[in-house]
Amino acid sequence: MSPPFSVCRFRANAGRAAFTSKVRSTRRRLQRKFYLFVRWKICSILWTQCLYSLHDKTRSKASGACPPRATRVGGRPGRRSDMDDTTPPETPAVDDLLQRIAGAYDTLPRQLKRIASYIDEHRSSVMMDRTSDIAQRCGVHPSAVVRFAQRFGFSGFSDLQAVFKDAYTGQNPTVQSYQQRIRSLIDGEAGPMTGGAVARQFIDASRAGLDELAAGLDDDQFDAAVTMLERAENIYVVGVRRSFPVASYIVYALQHTAKRVHLVSGLGGMYREQIRSVKKGDVVIAISFAPYGKETQYCLRAARHNHAQTLVVTDSRLSPLARDASAHLLVKEGSAFAFRSLTSTICLCQALFIALAYRLELNVEEVKDIGGYDD
Repeated sequence: MSPPFSVCRFRANAGRAAFTSKVRSTRRRLQRKFYLFVRWKICSILWTQCLYSLHDKTRSKASGACPPRATRVGGRPGRRSDMDDTTPPETPAVDDLLQRIAGAYDTLPRQLKRIASYIDEHRSSVMMDRTSDIAQRCGVHPSAVVRFAQRFGFSGFSDLQAVFKDAYTGQNPTVQSYQQRIRSLIDGEAGPMTGGAVARQFIDASRAGLDELAAGLDDDQFDAAVTMLERAENIYVVGVRRSFPVASYIVYALQHTAKRVHLVSGLGGMYREQIRSVKKGDVVIAISFAPYGKETQYCLRAARHNHAQTLVVTDSRLSPLARDASAHLLVKEGSAFAFRSLTSTICLCQALFIALAYRLELNVEEVKDIGGYDD
């Protein structure tokens, strides 16, 4: 005899209730596990960042006058850690380090690219900056600055700073911290500055740029540039906006030689037409500073496509122009009141022409006079 309908319905409801209770219990248990996992993950991230910050502060203190004590980081008691600074490791030269950074720049994450650009632009003062300050200026977390140093074989950022400290300690303070000095002078003025005071500030900026140009001139790159120009069949020169006067001057100077020189002026928007005849054996000189001109970049692409050599005058070896150039010359202009001068760039280009004239045994002081326009 089958049970009545009410009994069957009761059993069905009881089964559904038991199943629902079991599902809810399982869901609560999974939620607790998920919350514990998230809490553990957040704590581990925060703990790792604290260790990075603490380690970097410890390294900064260790780089002072007092030598650090041998500390044990893991391992057996009394064992000296690999991170011990009692005997500082040999550090590569600044140029070698910057070359390594430039070579790996395209493969770096976005945050590390910002740090690389900052270090390249502030190479003479980066050894005095704190990790937190660099992180703030680059818009990244301080741990990213430490990761950047570790990416290039350093145990901490202070070890990377030591490379620049060895190279730039004892240099003219005007070169090291001109931006901070000019800002403090402007902020310290009680009233409006006179025209003469503004002129002196700009002259000081130009002088600081020349000092930095002399200190950072790469002899090998400069000699390579002179050799390229000496062997060139045709020389094309391109520079837009702020760089155009420099390009015009280079063309003017090089026309005192027997070289065939072409100014890629883009008159009428004809950059493509003016650069199309470049070929193997020619040299394209490109002058550009951040933000880099798209027209200049196009001319360099055309030169590489036609197997011509390229000489780039720019402000950073990390610039899109310098990375693929046959030779590059770096110029860091002094600036005042948000205006960058052209003093160092013109000086470098004049030196380039004089070095070429010397190589060609050209007497630039004796120009054959064929008469004036009216003769």
